[in-house]
Amino acid sequence: MLPSAILDAVYGGQDWQVFFTASFLTITLGMLVFLATRSEDVRGLSIRQAFLLTTALWVFLPLAGAVPFMLGVPQASFIDAYFEAVSGMTTTGSTVFVGLDDMPEGVLLWRGILQWLGGLGIVIVALIFLPVMKVGGMQFFRAEGFDTLGKVLPRALDISKRLLQIYAVLTIACVIAYRVFGMTWLEAIVHALTTVSTGGFSTSDSSFVLFSGPLEYVSVVFMILASLPFIRYVQIVAGDARPLFSDVQAQAYIRWIFYAVGLIVAFRIYDGRDDFWTILRETTFNVVTLFSGTGYGSADVFGWGAFPFAIILIVGLIGGCTASTGCSIKIFRWLIVIEAIKSQVRSINHPHGVFRPKIQGQDVTGDVLNSVIAFLVLFFLSFGALCILLSWCGLPFLTSLTAAWTAIANVGPAWGQPVGPTGAMDAFPTSAKWLMIVGMIIGRLELLSVFVLLAPRFWRD
Repeated sequence: MLPSAILDAVYGGQDWQVFFTASFLTITLGMLVFLATRSEDVRGLSIRQAFLLTTALWVFLPLAGAVPFMLGVPQASFIDAYFEAVSGMTTTGSTVFVGLDDMPEGVLLWRGILQWLGGLGIVIVALIFLPVMKVGGMQFFRAEGFDTLGKVLPRALDISKRLLQIYAVLTIACVIAYRVFGMTWLEAIVHALTTVSTGGFSTSDSSFVLFSGPLEYVSVVFMILASLPFIRYVQIVAGDARPLFSDVQAQAYIRWIFYAVGLIVAFRIYDGRDDFWTILRETTFNVVTLFSGTGYGSADVFGWGAFPFAIILIVGLIGGCTASTGCSIKIFRWLIVIEAIKSQVRSINHPHGVFRPKIQGQDVTGDVLNSVIAFLVLFFLSFGALCILLSWCGLPFLTSLTAAWTAIANVGPAWGQPVGPTGAMDAFPTSAKWLMIVGMIIGRLELLSVFVLLAPRFWRD
């Protein structure tokens, strides 16, 4: 919170006092917790502790993140402030705030910082915790990831430092690129924080509309880089770039982006409303921003027609690569399903053959396949349930559908009434906002890591 306080003071705003106060409160609380729990006996985490920790972080840290929103401009209610903070830390990018163009500079920076911290946090969770917790097939990456839960925690700290360095370098490079191509320093910093985290918060109500042109292509490059597996960047820093270029996830991700862009561009050219280069630029940017789960907007994708809009919804449900800041179901799980279907078809055609799905040259074990199938079933059940519950709150069908889609998949935008012209959800009923908060948290934490806490057996010794 201190950088936001300093920035606000430099610009002559009054919110610097709010940020200093909120910073003092959170530092004091954090120190009290630290002093109450410190111990010379540093041990690994149990599986139960890992599940509790991952969920607790994304439930309680936004409470601290919401404090500046409540005490300063925009003086939001608790539900709106918490919604914005959860949306930030889960890198969803949905917002209930309007008038961003007139917001204090410190508030704009704080929204960006929340997303940047959330993006880094989810990469660390994906590489350190989820493989050992066997959530959604993540155990497949245990061998090349970092097995830390049964070992001392300083090992996890070393891993986090490496990831932080890579994450920071990407962010700095993004800031420089945005500044070179025309953004102000504040715009470049905030958008770099929310691009590398694939979060999508902007400094303007109109999102990326103000930056149409070359800046869209700059953003596309960094959104793709942020939604590739970060474990590959660790390997590049160690001197080996081959794993990135041979990664089937990365290959499929780039390939599927081309497919989606190509289909929509072909449809829009046939529709004949704009020139080719405008269509290509707008389509590429908006497809990548939703594929990666960033959620920026530079055009009215709903106005492109039913076919492009259907593709947009589908790519939002595919998501980026595993162990990236990308969100949604993830490329890896879809590849597992495709390979499993192929194996099943082969076994039908050749009943005496033995066919096992393979990813990256490795056999997909029954444990991984079952975990992926369980995740997919739970994802779509949660998506459907959230859609129904939102409709019970009084939202129209299109709004309920896209709001459930954007919350569970952590994508950001929604369409339909009463979504405002700027994409803000400030007019949603309070009950709908709470439902979306729950959806954003369980979606960001891969569903199973949250739902397991509801099982009575989890709490038994």
